[in-house]
Amino acid sequence: MIRGGGSVVWKRIECLAIYTNDMEKSVNFYQSLGLTKAWETYQDQEKQWSLVGMRFPEGNAELVLKNNPNLDFAETEIVVEDVKESYETLKTNPEVEWIRTPFPNSLWGDT
Repeated sequence: MIRGGGSVVWKRIECLAIYTNDMEKSVNFYQSLGLTKAWETYQDQEKQWSLVGMRFPEGNAELVLKNNPNLDFAETEIVVEDVKESYETLKTNPEVEWIRTPFPNSLWGDT
């Protein structure tokens, strides 16, 4: 949330999304470490790129596996009080890299 001086306070990490070129192998690996497969969906209408949510034994954060080679970098989703205000505060900081501006999301509202 934004407080008087324009600072942003993180509430929690929602998920960490990482790239894999072998979804089945990655799911099996993380299951062997105690994570469970919570959900699976496609990232595109053509159903070419998958997303798989892996749940930890404790807590609410998820590890999300993605196989889209155009997104072969880690993405961290952080919950804040107001996404738009947080974006406005941080967008001019050269140390913060945004993969896109905030957008409406059917699951969580603005993300």
